[in-house]
Amino acid sequence: MIDLALYQPDIAQNTGTLIRLAACLGTTLHIIGPAGFDMSDRNLRRAGMDYIELATVVRHVGWTDFEAFATAAGRRLVLATTKGSMPYVDFLFHENDIILMGRESAGVPEAVHGRADGRIVIPMKPDARSINMAVSAGMILGEALRQLGGFPRLQQV
Repeated sequence: MIDLALYQPDIAQNTGTLIRLAACLGTTLHIIGPAGFDMSDRNLRRAGMDYIELATVVRHVGWTDFEAFATAAGRRLVLATTKGSMPYVDFLFHENDIILMGRESAGVPEAVHGRADGRIVIPMKPDARSINMAVSAGMILGEALRQLGGFPRLQQV
């Protein structure tokens, strides 16, 4: 199943929103430290509300730890970036992909750009800088799940 990863997130509320999204859609959320907020279980529980118990959250101490995990697991890294050239709706996602979201304040460093197997962008108006990271992640994850038929099945009532 496709995963979602946050590179050194700055905003606890965005991380909480994505914990909830991961719980609802059945995907794993990787959090790559260090974060710009207290990553204690208590703080994550508050940010993720009661969804933290339903979510699969994997914490990585830093980029090196996460990169070693992704490489060993044979996972493809797809970086969402305003510097990307391929619209996310034109990108062909694979089941082993990890969608990587950059830090809210600074994106990701060049070394992370260089490691990415794909760089995608959300097309937007020229005078706009960026879309909220949690909203962007939801848009991109939704498209990836649509392509892969990966949305949870609805139960018949």
